Amino acid sequence: MADDLRAQFIRFSLQAGVLRFGEFRTKAGRLSPYFFNAGLFHDGALLGRLAGFYADTLLAAEAAGRLRCDMLFGPAYKGITLASATAVALAARDRNMPFAFNRKEAKNHGEGGSLIGAPLAGKVVIVDDVISAGTSVRESVELIRAQGAEPTGVLIALDRMERGGTAEQVSQHSATQDVEREFGIPVVAIASLEDLLAFLESGGADAQALAQYRPQVQAYRERYGV
Repeated sequence: MADDLRAQFIRFSLQAGVLRFGEFRTKAGRLSPYFFNAGLFHDGALLGRLAGFYADTLLAAEAAGRLRCDMLFGPAYKGITLASATAVALAARDRNMPFAFNRKEAKNHGEGGSLIGAPLAGKVVIVDDVISAGTSVRESVELIRAQGAEPTGVLIALDRMERGGTAEQVSQHSATQDVEREFGIPVVAIASLEDLLAFLESGGADAQALAQYRPQVQAYRERYGV
């Protein structure tokens, strides 16, 4: 079932134009044969379906003993929408869960502070789109711990399984691995680069239309992947 969910998510991302193939330059200066832009899940129907994938992935990870979760936290800015929508999707699956998010700058009027939503308490899962440098996760972990709560995992849409560094200087670990090693918490993704390659190799109609990109994605993984 989990494999089906990953393939469904990749197909959905392709149809939404969020996952694209071609030639894209990353922040690290690398030429990538694919690009994932979660900001393009930008209408109600797309966001609703995306939230369903997050919710189902979280519930599956809990059932498998990979995650423990009492509430969700969405780091500003993309994580705000993602955590909120995931909470709605979880409630529709009979799992009503509190959520919170932060502002980039503390508010000095009204309720004040930088945190909005339910009080941070118990076991908290951070919800975001991807992990690049891991900065937002580190800031989120600090905020959660400062409130006396326990960060227990990170839930993301796509794990690129890509080592850090630049095009010429490649580090030993990926940003995801660095987060897991630094904080001792799991990173759970709806899908990963490995799932994307499996999809391209599946022989389905959608995969056949993208067959020309499979060697490029494989070569990219061999050069930069973990």
